[in-house]
Amino acid sequence: MLEVEHLTLGYGATDVVQRASLALARGEIGCLLGPSGCGKTTLLRAIAGFEAPRAGRILLDGRVVATAERQLPARERGVGMVFQEHALFPHLDVEGNVAFGLRGLAAAERRARVGEMLALVGLDGMRQRWPHELSGGQQQRVAIARALAPRPALLLLDEPFSSLDTGLRESIARELRSILRQAGATALMVTHDQPEAFAMADRIGVMAGGRLCQWADAFELYRRPATPEVAALVGSGVLLPARRVAEGWQTALGRHDAATPAFGDGDGTRVLLRPQALRLVDDGGVPATVAVRMFRGSHFEYELVLADTTRVLVHGDTGRAHEVGAVVGLVPAG
Repeated sequence: MLEVEHLTLGYGATDVVQRASLALARGEIGCLLGPSGCGKTTLLRAIAGFEAPRAGRILLDGRVVATAERQLPARERGVGMVFQEHALFPHLDVEGNVAFGLRGLAAAERRARVGEMLALVGLDGMRQRWPHELSGGQQQRVAIARALAPRPALLLLDEPFSSLDTGLRESIARELRSILRQAGATALMVTHDQPEAFAMADRIGVMAGGRLCQWADAFELYRRPATPEVAALVGSGVLLPARRVAEGWQTALGRHDAATPAFGDGDGTRVLLRPQALRLVDDGGVPATVAVRMFRGSHFEYELVLADTTRVLVHGDTGRAHEVGAVVGLVPAG
């Protein structure tokens, strides 16, 4: 449904996005994940038709819609958009907002489509409500219903949960995923929040410094990050110097198997150790001091400091709580 090929975007003398490539199949939900300023929103805007490529091209359903030489106008791309602020029309009620993009339909058909969309997002009883009478989550659902009503080939969502309370974001993301699945929609979302991306997306593109570092599913990103930037943005862990040995990798914290993600080569090789790659012991191991202890419900998360001041995250079971300042031992979990 969506293909982005070697796309470069920029303003003035600066390339904001550099040679980005991704593909999204019909019915899939994708996500661009990265910190502020990494180029993810610029890439989304180019797909929508609001930014022109400097190089590369964009295809929708096999049709070229943007190159450096030619731009199909946004209104002709069959793309729906949900903005950060929901952008509901305050002078229209819920029904009027959802019907806004359906002006070419007969009145009965338009009303039926509005009802179908409101039922999909769980707001069928709120047709006559005004935007200011709705909660943030309800406003977001109306914005999604309005964007889906004209049956766009692709739905784009720019930080759709940014105005919601932190505690609501992940649950609303799962709810939105269910709505998009029921609608059979193809969608691409932008976020800087990893739990949102993991809750929503079939495929995730991690962006850093204008580069699309990796385009993969959440499992692949977590277990086999392609670059140190992906390793730092997805999950938690520590990068330690390592050397190759017959069994895998040798680090200051012991030996780890060959499947452990590694970056660089020679003396510059570093491996990624996730919190579950290590375990705490009372005797033996590499000594470390407990700097922070956080209770996570199913486990404790410890931030430990090694003798060389390296900080390491490790999970521990709830049957034993190590106090801050205590010295413990670290060994490979395997």
